[in-house]
Amino acid sequence: MTRDAQLQYCKKCIHREMDMQIGLVCGLTGDKASFTAACPTFTLDERAALEMENSELHEPAFQVENISASKLRELQMDQNFPLAITGGILTGLLGAVLWGLITVATNFQIGYMAIAIGAGVGFAIRHLGKGVDQSFGIAGGAIALFTCVLGNFLSVLGFVANQEGLGYLETLFLFDYSYTFIIMAEAFAPMDLLFYGIAAYEGYKFSFRVLSKREIM
Repeated sequence: MTRDAQLQYCKKCIHREMDMQIGLVCGLTGDKASFTAACPTFTLDERAALEMENSELHEPAFQVENISASKLRELQMDQNFPLAITGGILTGLLGAVLWGLITVATNFQIGYMAIAIGAGVGFAIRHLGKGVDQSFGIAGGAIALFTCVLGNFLSVLGFVANQEGLGYLETLFLFDYSYTFIIMAEAFAPMDLLFYGIAAYEGYKFSFRVLSKREIM
């Protein structure tokens, strides 16, 4: 039996102890595991075993293979698409506003904010929606992309407000939105496409429920 296989037993045993020089050892012998088939003194630590099962996470649900049809239906029954969309939109809007405020305050366009928004939207949808269907990922990617563009637009409006000596809300109401594409084109930089793409990908991938080994058995 390999050392890794032995550790799978030891990590679930109540007799396990950690030695700073050796690593995980048996509390009864003070040494590394030496059994080859099964440990005769093994006593299950149910809490540790459960934590290990829950920590053995797979890729997001859409990448997990060999899910039975019955298990997939069970997971789909636990989904909540409306709540996921609501949470994703609110998270994205909050990120867009923060992007605008931070950009105006620092007078610097921070493209990395797009990455933060993409991750935030995805994790919000994952947590609230528990989704395994492709629709969750598509929604996450779309919301992330839209709110990133919105964050960029709010940044531009902030600069316009400062230039004209107007308040931010006042500018929102007075701005002629027929010029939206014009000013966005002027503010556009090729690097924006990279950040938008990363944000959309994060919004897609992180929107799916991550399944443990126990959940797909």
